[in-house]
Amino acid sequence: MARERLGPSIWSFVEGGAGEEDTFGENTAAFRQYRLRPRVLAGVAEPELRTKILDRTWNAPLAVAPMAFQTLAHPAGELATVRGAGLAGVPVIVNTLSGCRFEDLAEAARSPLWLQLYCFRDRAVTRRLIARAEDAGFEAIVLTVDAPWLGRRLQNLREGLRLPPGVQPANLEPPSSGSEPSPGGGVLAEFDPSLDWRIIDWLRSVTRLPILLKGVMTGADGARAVEAGVSGVIVSNHNGGRLDGMRSALDALPEVAAAVAGRCPVLLDGGVRKGTDILVSLALGADAVLLGRPVLNGLAVAGEPGVAAVLDLTTDELADAMVLTGTPSVADADADLIRTGPPAPTGPPRGASHPPTTGLRREDLFAALTDPVMDTMNFLNEVTARYPDAISLAPGRPYDGFFDVEHIVDHLRRYIDHLAQEGFAQPRIRDALFQYGPSAGMIRGFIADALRRDEGIDVAPEAIVVTVGCQEAMFLTLRALFASPTDVLLVSTPSYVGITGAARLLGIEAIPIEEGPEGLSPLDLESAIAFQAARGRRVRAVYVIPDHCNPTGVTIPVEARRHLLDVAAREGVLLLEDSPYRLVSPGPRVPTLKSLDRHRTVIHLGSFSKTVLPGARVGFAVADQQVVDADGRTTPLADELAKIKSMVTVNTPALSQAVIAGALLAGTGGVAELNRDTSDHYDHAMRTTLRELERQFPPGRLDVTWNAPAGGFFLTFNVPFRADNAALTRSAERFGVIWTPMSYFYPDGGGERALRLSISYLSDEEITEGVARLARFVASEGN
Repeated sequence: MARERLGPSIWSFVEGGAGEEDTFGENTAAFRQYRLRPRVLAGVAEPELRTKILDRTWNAPLAVAPMAFQTLAHPAGELATVRGAGLAGVPVIVNTLSGCRFEDLAEAARSPLWLQLYCFRDRAVTRRLIARAEDAGFEAIVLTVDAPWLGRRLQNLREGLRLPPGVQPANLEPPSSGSEPSPGGGVLAEFDPSLDWRIIDWLRSVTRLPILLKGVMTGADGARAVEAGVSGVIVSNHNGGRLDGMRSALDALPEVAAAVAGRCPVLLDGGVRKGTDILVSLALGADAVLLGRPVLNGLAVAGEPGVAAVLDLTTDELADAMVLTGTPSVADADADLIRTGPPAPTGPPRGASHPPTTGLRREDLFAALTDPVMDTMNFLNEVTARYPDAISLAPGRPYDGFFDVEHIVDHLRRYIDHLAQEGFAQPRIRDALFQYGPSAGMIRGFIADALRRDEGIDVAPEAIVVTVGCQEAMFLTLRALFASPTDVLLVSTPSYVGITGAARLLGIEAIPIEEGPEGLSPLDLESAIAFQAARGRRVRAVYVIPDHCNPTGVTIPVEARRHLLDVAAREGVLLLEDSPYRLVSPGPRVPTLKSLDRHRTVIHLGSFSKTVLPGARVGFAVADQQVVDADGRTTPLADELAKIKSMVTVNTPALSQAVIAGALLAGTGGVAELNRDTSDHYDHAMRTTLRELERQFPPGRLDVTWNAPAGGFFLTFNVPFRADNAALTRSAERFGVIWTPMSYFYPDGGGERALRLSISYLSDEEITEGVARLARFVASEGN
């Protein structure tokens, strides 16, 4: 219908591409290589289409792409598009070459407007465009970086397209009388083809609006864009309108999304034609998509109602696809939802040789490797290494002033002497130190004694598995407990990324429960269990850090702990207790969940990393639950964990276990005795940090708040701006202070305006200077 209304020359401009239009065709064809994998009996009746982009909630993961000269399609042009999009509740990206004034569009808008920006040779022209859009209420700048030069639109040249009288950019000065009246002439020739990465800094100097880059097609450029401080990346090849022979935008999406790694939103522009295309894009890593030509077709046919109808139809198609694939929300659309093309053969035909390997395709690797949570630790480590002179308030590392190389030798000698006193002959001592040893661990008795002495946890050594740090204890426990796709894990959120990352690697659905000022609420837990049951899911376990939680520092009161245990016992749910900061925190300690456990509902996960020696990497799981066989025989759950461990790490290194055992012997069998000075140090560091925060941020000065934990390594610092990776990079580069974005700790989004500050391994002088630098950074973001 649109083709009939537009005529041949305008139709070729609207629906054509550069060169032989191979890339233009590939953009839509790329979607046909993917097949959806429905999840049946998922209980999805009303899928959640809403998504949050740049702190605004959109009705669907969909926005209108920037398109020039829309008055070619309809006399009302962009004004009708903006009104139609408002009816559908989706944003519009307004092209620099809009035929309607920014102010008129903003007045008509009922949903967010962004400005798509071409950068002109004359920077004053660019600055005026930005200022007008900003004054009108536009919410972001989208810099197009894939069109520094006009492409060869052969079909347009053949058709001899000329702009009709009155069709011109309404927000730019009229072109000179000698300018060519075609879409490829006049003002487009004034674009600056010499842009480089310095343009980002220049744009930041002239606007406070978020900046997105449109036209990123490689992971390297995606990563560099994030490092440059952009607020979003749009994967786009200009829909094949500039350079023919490029790969499709969809093919580039997984690579760019993996490189960006959740540090900013990733949008896809190019080839989207229906709701299933959106779902495939989300599964491949996009946070949202842009829809272009179908909207322009709707505009040509029926103006404002036509635009709204196209957007509503596409959104309805997405909802249908989500229901029929068992996808409850936009956030649940992951790589497990799709596969590519027909099944690959299991091997070459008999007698055929294997083709040479030139590289591994990312889509052939485990899907969870593209999850943003997987890059969290790497990014923080890279930032810290990249700015060695910065003061880091980010990592939760123990203070190394307590470490002495000689202590390792002393601990090892003490353990060897202990074995000799226990009657071990030299060959047996040698085997204990040099050989692999039992998978369940050789110091289980030491750990049982320490838990009894320090924590009041009374379990047999056979109920303990010694692991490679607490992270392995989490992994083994999750692998053993979660047997069905309908089993889900609840995590108190904000949550430690180690548990959500482990769940993702194991294909376990992790459902967040928002914690309150006193941590996980028993009532919220009970409601969450009931809600998941209504979805046909079984809550198998709940992960919680009850003491000085990472990242918030919150501690759950004793009565709430008792209620959590009651709920868990009544509902048949296990509690996974992880409390690494208890014995390095000052003052009286609230009893552990495990010490209060009377029904074996708690699996206690522990580690000696914070209390003794992080380099030893020795952790443990207390799993005294009884596993009942079909014939009625029972064995401790710890035995099952040891079976899994034997196939993962075989055993925890004997030398590491020996050093930890020697340290426990030095502490008369417990850890608390070893940490008197340590807990005093961390208490002093926390109080110093809180004092400096009060000094640098007096009430009412910069609109910030923070909590005051009684122990642990961390506190939460709330700010009035988006504290993302781009902000972190600015903080490190310009002010020499590093922190952790709280958004890392929210599996389903959140925490965008908060930081986690660590107090654990800095001196008083470093804390004082670090908080002062933080204050200067916060002040700069507010300006």
